[in-house]
Amino acid sequence: MHLITLALLPVLTQAVNVVLSNDDGWAEINIRQFYNALTGSDNSVILSAPAENESGTGSSDATPTRLSSACEFNSCPSGSPAIGNNASMPRFNYVNSYPVTSIRYGIQNLSNTYFSDPSSVDIAVAGPNVGANLGLTTQISGTVGAATEASKEGIPGLAFSGTTGSQTAWNVNPVPAYSAIYADLSTNVTNTLVASGKPYLPANIWLNVNFPPAGSGTSCTSTSQFRFVLSRINTATLISGKDVTTCGNGGRLPTETTVVDTSSGCYASISVGHADTKLDATATEQQTVLSKLSGILSCLPS
Repeated sequence: MHLITLALLPVLTQAVNVVLSNDDGWAEINIRQFYNALTGSDNSVILSAPAENESGTGSSDATPTRLSSACEFNSCPSGSPAIGNNASMPRFNYVNSYPVTSIRYGIQNLSNTYFSDPSSVDIAVAGPNVGANLGLTTQISGTVGAATEASKEGIPGLAFSGTTGSQTAWNVNPVPAYSAIYADLSTNVTNTLVASGKPYLPANIWLNVNFPPAGSGTSCTSTSQFRFVLSRINTATLISGKDVTTCGNGGRLPTETTVVDTSSGCYASISVGHADTKLDATATEQQTVLSKLSGILSCLPS
């Protein structure tokens, strides 16, 4: 395990094709900041997200419909078609449906326009969500729904969520510090996973990443303060199998809630889950992720 700052991490050796979604809507500032951070590190990105805030919709899925009212933050007018984009930024696409529908449209359809075809999508990311998605909340989170849908489509899926923030329009000025921090941290995890080489994740595996409070009014105001800790989604029970052994844990990872709630530092959790159930993965699958992300993973203080 290594304690290193984000600035010392290796950069990507090649650009990859990324589909980006969320459940807070295509015009929310967090997803736009994430887009900027991903493209700023030379990735090719398509944003395909709901027209409206669809938080808490889990893995709901429905045929997109024409807008009966304006998109969130008046980002498209009432009566707009079921699927559309920003004329000046055509890679910003809305889908008037759920997160699952939106990310699948990006993977299956928009990839034909901006990449060569769906098979050229390398990785899919969702978020950063406004608010944490910890433990049982993963079952109803639309951000998690999008990431797990990507995994079911055969594309490695990652869900990112941040504790700080509220629904905020893409064009607010200045950009909230937490939004920029979460975008940079999310990009760091994405790029580190990509740098580990293909396959980025085992089949049917997704990552759930949660960030503690950040930005103004918190003690975590710089990306260099953050450390990532491998965690589990849910509290283990008597019938839970052992987790991967690391940090002298005796075969039991801390829960992501424990990690994010750690007060003596800025600790972000990375949990490994099965896409079909949204529950914790096996120790063998956790070990694969541990090996791939070892350069940014550390241990909680004892």
